Amino acid sequence: MKSINVFVSVLFTIFTLSYLYQYLYIFVAWLGRRKPKKNEKKNRFTVLICARNEELVIKNCIESIFAQNYPRELIKVCVCADNCTDETAESARTAGATVYERSNKKQIGKGYALEYLFERVMADDPDFADAFIIFDADNIVDCEFISSMNDMLGEGYNVSTCYRNTKNYDDSLVAACSGLWFLRESKYLNHARMTLGSGCAVSGTGFMISKPYLEKIGGWHYHILIEDIQFSVECALSDERIGYCRNAIVYDEQPARFVTSWNQRIRWCKGYFQLLQNYSGKLIKKMFKGSFTCFDMFMNLSPAYFISIVAQFVFVIGLFVSFFTGRMDYIEVLKAFAKLLLTGYLTLFVVGAITTATEWKHIRANPIIKLVTVIVFPLYMSTYLPITIISLFSKPSWKPIEHTSPKTMKDFG
Repeated sequence: MKSINVFVSVLFTIFTLSYLYQYLYIFVAWLGRRKPKKNEKKNRFTVLICARNEELVIKNCIESIFAQNYPRELIKVCVCADNCTDETAESARTAGATVYERSNKKQIGKGYALEYLFERVMADDPDFADAFIIFDADNIVDCEFISSMNDMLGEGYNVSTCYRNTKNYDDSLVAACSGLWFLRESKYLNHARMTLGSGCAVSGTGFMISKPYLEKIGGWHYHILIEDIQFSVECALSDERIGYCRNAIVYDEQPARFVTSWNQRIRWCKGYFQLLQNYSGKLIKKMFKGSFTCFDMFMNLSPAYFISIVAQFVFVIGLFVSFFTGRMDYIEVLKAFAKLLLTGYLTLFVVGAITTATEWKHIRANPIIKLVTVIVFPLYMSTYLPITIISLFSKPSWKPIEHTSPKTMKDFG
């Protein structure tokens, strides 16, 4: 039994050392106060939205973009209605967007749709945009978003990500827990990275790319299951520092049903596995050359993923040995694994509590929901344990997520 306890201690030590720097990020985020410099030049922005059967929400997204505190003539919205079977295209046109309808049953996924949209926009109107902003159809956008991203362009950032909030935090505890994770990512990862001068990471939606940089990289060619992280990794490898703009706020709709969240996260974990296969060697090589950003990216991809897999396999092997050979006490095996789970719960509870406390006024939900979410958050995150195992044997696939929240920016005024 000593071997099991030693294993748990070693695993805990590896995990703590791997993520110690992220604990320090918390204090960096508290201390970091950065005033954005106002950019007097008004750049032109083309907003890109990839949508698949999003007729219920896309109009609200487009209306929030056209309601920006930014010259209307400098904003253009282009939508890719990707393999749609509903009225997404018509709804987007009615709201004032230029719509491109795509039908491709072989190349399925946001990465392919975004590549198609970039190509069409650059071919049809190559001279309009100075930069592009990517949103999802379920987003609603704060009125200062584009103005804030324009300031980032003025500071020399070719790529910048945003503060990702949640518009349906109070729909369910599943939505709240998912939203809390993204708030933590914005405040205690990207904000801290920006303060330290390190590269940030794009998180799915609400990010900006300058036209010169898009041309430099030869267009959008990121197609794995988590194309946003793939793009972030390639930026890190090429020394392109991604900025973070706290004043650019997007409200994203999170899955309200557990089964939807479960399927989404299986896809994400499969995507992490794809990234590790393709980029771990490059990241390690670059981080040993002194790139902290590449070290940061590798830490976010690797240790937690492998530690969770190893822990589960050792736990199963320990139970097998105890039942069939009698060499181990299965009660002690269960106690060791329970100790590991309890440590993980307390760590995530603290992370969730700190994030909730500091972002309290930004979380649009009932106070009771906020408090209960802190308690449930570690349990929600623990479901990644079976998800990581399942993702190893699942086939890569991309499935659309249904979005139905009717909220508009008026609900967040």
